[in-house]
Amino acid sequence: MSHLDHKFNKLADKSKQQKYPPPFSLRLTFEERALLEKQAAGMSLGAYIRSQILGEDVTPRRTRGKFPVKDHAALGRVLGQLGASRLSANLNQLAHAVNTGILPVSPDTDASLQEACEAILEIRNELLAALGKELGGPS
Repeated sequence: MSHLDHKFNKLADKSKQQKYPPPFSLRLTFEERALLEKQAAGMSLGAYIRSQILGEDVTPRRTRGKFPVKDHAALGRVLGQLGASRLSANLNQLAHAVNTGILPVSPDTDASLQEACEAILEIRNELLAALGKELGGPS
């Protein structure tokens, strides 16, 4: 085993990096689970059981939220751009041509590839904005 393999295995060992204890399993009959789900009345079953057991001492869980889209208009623009473009088909054709060796490298080819990359970056940025994420990475 090389030094790098050993270092990788140490970093990949999750047992020393656990953030939470392992889950606790509870077996219920179908009837017991149905009763708990009815009593939960829309809450997740785990949250309901924790609230019943721990009462006011229950620690709230972090959630991603039910509505991650911050700007529906921006998301609509992106989906419109994707629908109107043939980006994926064109890039697939370019990749096929490169792999088979029939794509000549010319200034026009280079310009087309640069234009496709810029369009993909624009779509990426619009998607990130629509999801309320920070714009970052290569520009």
